[in-house]
Amino acid sequence: MLTLTETASTVVKSIIDRDPNSTDGALRIAPGANERDFSIAVVSAPEPGDELVESHGARVFLEPTASAALGDKTLDAEVAETGAVSFALVNQG
Repeated sequence: MLTLTETASTVVKSIIDRDPNSTDGALRIAPGANERDFSIAVVSAPEPGDELVESHGARVFLEPTASAALGDKTLDAEVAETGAVSFALVNQG
C-alpha cells in the first residue's frame, strides 16, 4: 500500500486546506497521460473503487489502477523557497 512521508502528509493537508470547497476532501491520484504519469486533484469524495490512504491526518484517494501501480511506493514532497511543490515516488525500503 502507498505510504506517505511526514513531509508529504503535511503538504497534502496544506493543499486540501487551501480549497474552500473541500471540507472533508482528499488528494486523488489517478493515471495520467502515459503509464509513468499520474494526475492529482483535490476532491471532496472518492470515486467508486478508490482506495483511501490516511497518514498523519492527510487523506489520499487512489484510483484502482494508480493503487496497483503505487502499492510498493512512498510519496514524498518538497516545497521550494518559491512555494512550488513537487512530489516524488520512491520505493519502500
